[in-house]
Amino acid sequence: MAVAAPVLAGLREQLGRELFSRVAGPAGPANRARIHGTPGPRWFGPDRPVRVVHGDASMFIGGLRALLLQSLHPLAMAAVSGHSGYRGDPWGRLQRTSTFLAVTTYGTAEHAQQAVDRVRAVHDGVRGTTATGEPYHAADPHLLAWVHIAEIDSFLRAHQRYGAHPLDGPGCDAYIADTARVAAALGVPDPPLDRAALQGRLAAYRPELRGTPEARDAARFILLHPPLPPAARAPYALLAANAVSMLPRWARAELGLPWLPAPLEKACVRPSGHAMTAAIRWAMATLPPADLSGAAR
Repeated sequence: MAVAAPVLAGLREQLGRELFSRVAGPAGPANRARIHGTPGPRWFGPDRPVRVVHGDASMFIGGLRALLLQSLHPLAMAAVSGHSGYRGDPWGRLQRTSTFLAVTTYGTAEHAQQAVDRVRAVHDGVRGTTATGEPYHAADPHLLAWVHIAEIDSFLRAHQRYGAHPLDGPGCDAYIADTARVAAALGVPDPPLDRAALQGRLAAYRPELRGTPEARDAARFILLHPPLPPAARAPYALLAANAVSMLPRWARAELGLPWLPAPLEKACVRPSGHAMTAAIRWAMATLPPADLSGAAR
């Protein structure tokens, strides 16, 4: 036992470092120090629900669900397929997204606005036509709204199922209201402020959504061919299975994804999601605490 404890601690620390490196990239430690250590006012105080949700391991499952759900809008998928480089540099795309979420959630108001301005500049240059000749523009407020609501619905659902500290009803509404601040800054018109408004907006997009060949191809890449070493594929498959299980049945059908009857899904899939998020939480807890000495909130 005396030998096993240090070995386990070393494995835990190594796993935490590798997870953080994958998600945050080579600049992760420097970005983390800048985000948390720079003094100044924040968009969100330390007690806000957005910090609880975005800081939890359930984001791994929520993020995968968001990518799958977002792909069902043909114009949004065409923009991703044509301009994001998700196949050639999937980890780079993940790292840019995770850094944006971290900066806007925890960083200074100045840094958050700078991050938003950079994203808006990128969106402004992303335009083209789909395979069927429909024009798209990533800065289109209608597309921005779809990406936003699919994302926060996924993050919140994953947190409520797999998070360490699920929110109560008012907390869920407060999370949606928090994210609306970032959405509005990105150009989303009238973002939803509570669960009822969010579900109404999702339902309104349903007639526009379908599983295009590009969406199904992206789903196969995300779920079946992730650029991971062999040892990481089984844990990733469990996270992916839980992300798929949280999609509406119609969305799984559009993407050609299987589903289990609800009792089997609850008995067989969900426990693996709880186990994987607990393991990620356990490993990531070994990261050194961020320097908060200068951060005024």
